[in-house]
Amino acid sequence: MSVDVRELGGKPGTQEHLDRTVATPADFSAVLVGFREGGELHLDLRLESVHEGVLLTGTASAEVTGQCSRCLDAIAYSATVDLMQLFTHPGREADGEAEDERLIGEDLTIDLEPLLRDLMVSTLPFQPVCREDCPGLCSQCGFRMEDDPEHAHEQIDPRWAALADLADGLQDPEDSSGERS
Repeated sequence: MSVDVRELGGKPGTQEHLDRTVATPADFSAVLVGFREGGELHLDLRLESVHEGVLLTGTASAEVTGQCSRCLDAIAYSATVDLMQLFTHPGREADGEAEDERLIGEDLTIDLEPLLRDLMVSTLPFQPVCREDCPGLCSQCGFRMEDDPEHAHEQIDPRWAALADLADGLQDPEDSSGERS
């Protein structure tokens, strides 16, 4: 995913508009969500020649798919990321001023994939949810809490668990006929 910037070289103030839809590359994802590989990635970019190189601004939009971190239901939504990056000509890079500095290739092209991966993946939620009030799953049995919000398990204090087992083992003082022994 590269853009040819030959027409912009050495002409500060020259602009080019790029409106393109490409396939989303692999590994544009986090643990539970990501941009679907091969899905449509819409780029609306402006490339402007400046003294230092080429200034790229615009947006990138794609569909995010994955799973809710609470209930594991499928989620999907559209995401748009704002882009702004200066690409410098080889040999003109600043001496350690900017660590995220990107270079224009020797063939006068800009490789967009690393920039898009960095910016788009960083916008993905660490713990995605299908909705803000998603109750999730029961931590003990995996039951969908949305199906029965009152779902609960009897919690026995572990210090008393041995006594509860002992009580279960004791026989009822009344036998099955209802008479006392």
